[in-house]
Amino acid sequence: MGPTSRLTEGTKGRIVLGVLWTALVAVLVAFRHVLLPFAIAFVIAYLLEPLVARMERWRIKGRGLPRWVAVILLYAVFFVLLYLFGRAVVPQLSRETAALIRKGRDFFNSLTPERITDLSHEIEAWLSSRGIPLGLSAPESEVAPGPGQHYGLSIDMEQSIRNGLESLSTALKTHFFDAVGFARKVTEGVLGFVFRFFFILMVAAFMLIDWHRLGAFARSLVPPERQAVFGELLTSMDEKLSGVVRGQAIICLVNGVLTAIGLLTLRVPFVFVLSTVATILSAIPIFGTIISSVPIVLFGLTRGFKTGVGMLLWILGIHALEAYLLNPKIMGAHAHIHPVVVAFSLLAGELTFGFVGALFAVPVAGVLIAAFELAHQRALKKLQAPPAAG
Repeated sequence: MGPTSRLTEGTKGRIVLGVLWTALVAVLVAFRHVLLPFAIAFVIAYLLEPLVARMERWRIKGRGLPRWVAVILLYAVFFVLLYLFGRAVVPQLSRETAALIRKGRDFFNSLTPERITDLSHEIEAWLSSRGIPLGLSAPESEVAPGPGQHYGLSIDMEQSIRNGLESLSTALKTHFFDAVGFARKVTEGVLGFVFRFFFILMVAAFMLIDWHRLGAFARSLVPPERQAVFGELLTSMDEKLSGVVRGQAIICLVNGVLTAIGLLTLRVPFVFVLSTVATILSAIPIFGTIISSVPIVLFGLTRGFKTGVGMLLWILGIHALEAYLLNPKIMGAHAHIHPVVVAFSLLAGELTFGFVGALFAVPVAGVLIAAFELAHQRALKKLQAPPAAG
């Protein structure tokens, strides 16, 4: 009766844990549309947890620093740095953004039919001077080559450019450069961003204070006989995430600083806007880097061909530094994820959840890879184990 009773109670416990896991997953799926702030808060808490743990070891009159005091001190330092950053950078960033919008508006307002025709002839002359027989003014059926001229290919590029730019100009004027609508959207966006920003910081603070409780709660959802395996899984996941999340955050900052240095050195306009975009998009490996590099090179070309090429070489140098020095040193071998897997996870995340999916694709891939590798290693050990004696 005793063993049977214990077995029955153990089975009941597993069923209850299974129901709890199912209910937890069901709640997350049902309210998945509100999970983004909590996911960002978890990432922030995960980034700051090593600092809080180190501050806890400080001794004040022979006593350790309480965790909640460490969190408050860390947040106080953060807000001081944020204030200094706002005083030093935000005004310049605002001026550059306003100038960029103003220049864009002026450019599209200047795209009259005559200006488009002149641009088409200028491009055609530039190509012709370099031995490229490409006619852009009208199709071959309408314009016959003059004496001594021969176009190998003739395209009605002028009409194509006019149609494309006029459509883009109309769309921007209607949806983006409308002063009243744009100002209202900016105001709503700023207020919404401020609310979400402080809400995320508040949730991250609660997570930091109860970090060990959250871990203990997660372990309590696993049967006792599986606790060791679950702890091994958490350790493996932490190794992946510590490189993917913490390492990528450091690399983003390094990328932004080095990009700003290159922009200042080569005197490319809109330094703060471009370097901020490079810093943020660096959080998305591979594709984020490519996307942020395009406007940097284009604005470099506005200062001259050599400046554009110089910025391209500078960006390539930054990414070579990341690939051969920063990634191995900061992320480490345990956090390495093959580029093919990174590309696959980015595309899968973007197609499934858009930009947010691309942003979280690699950390989620790191967690799944850690679980896969652990299961794979344990399966191999079982296969390689000698058969039990009959």
